[in-house]
Amino acid sequence: MALTPTAPAPISAQKPGVVMSAAYADGRRVSDVNIEDAGEWARRPGHLVWIGLYEPSAELLGQVQTQFGLHPLAIEDAQTAHQRPKLERYGDCLFVVARTAQIAQGRIALGETHLFIGRGFVVTVRHGTSVSYSPVREKTESCPKLLAHGEDYILYAVLDFIVDNYAPVMETVLAEVEGIEDCILKRELRPDEVERLYLLRRDLLRLRTAVVPLVEVCRKLEHGDMVAIDDEMQPLFRDVSDHLRRVQDEIDAVREVLAFAFEASLMLGQAQQTVITRRLAAWAAILAVPTAIAGIYGMNFEHMPELKWEYGYLLVLGGIFAVCAVLYWRFRKNGWL
Repeated sequence: MALTPTAPAPISAQKPGVVMSAAYADGRRVSDVNIEDAGEWARRPGHLVWIGLYEPSAELLGQVQTQFGLHPLAIEDAQTAHQRPKLERYGDCLFVVARTAQIAQGRIALGETHLFIGRGFVVTVRHGTSVSYSPVREKTESCPKLLAHGEDYILYAVLDFIVDNYAPVMETVLAEVEGIEDCILKRELRPDEVERLYLLRRDLLRLRTAVVPLVEVCRKLEHGDMVAIDDEMQPLFRDVSDHLRRVQDEIDAVREVLAFAFEASLMLGQAQQTVITRRLAAWAAILAVPTAIAGIYGMNFEHMPELKWEYGYLLVLGGIFAVCAVLYWRFRKNGWL
């Protein structure tokens, strides 16, 4: 059994570098901008620059750092990747790390997105397995009134998009787990299916480590612990937090089901071995009767009971058959055969 992707396939063929770079005013896109001019556009009153990067080089991140005055530690984290979901503040700039998830080659593949949010600019940096944020841009650009809220709304839109993409991953995993459960009730799992159970549990644990810290990030954004968030935007971050908690509950529930399935498979295997052992023991006990009697008559003694009796042979065979029949009946009655 293998997971089949229901979400969009990862954009592995996308070239690293600048995916998009645009300037907005009053919620409307006014111009595409070069990285070299992005800082100037961001400093214009009422303007917002949104830059999307995919696995950028150190040189490109250096240019972005120069344009917006980003902190070196945040740039280092954005270049290294493999960061834990977090929210950090460097002066007037926020640095947010979120983990993305998709089904890739039958496994849960995690990517990473870093966001730099400051006055007049938002920079998203994607690493690894992740779908493009083009749907996010299209959605936000179609609602100029919401996009007019600026950096807060873009941050919400990106986080909401990341969290929404957890849902198809969980649906796919849940469908496979239900299939495994049905197999457990009908037969003993094969070794490859038991291995699949272990891999699913491990992948879900990795997904959980990506989801749980993001709840705290959204909580801080909701309550404005580290930065002032527009009052109209705070309920939106609360909604993202609710979705994350729902995903967390689903992960815990599925991992519990997988644990039960794994234990049930072991118990069924042990029960099957016990049945086989009982059958072998019962047949061994039955066969021990003729073996013992034949062994006695095989001894080289001169005086043997019924040795010279005309009906001795038939009597011994009848006795063997009778004893074996009684043993078979008893074992059958007790469920051993």
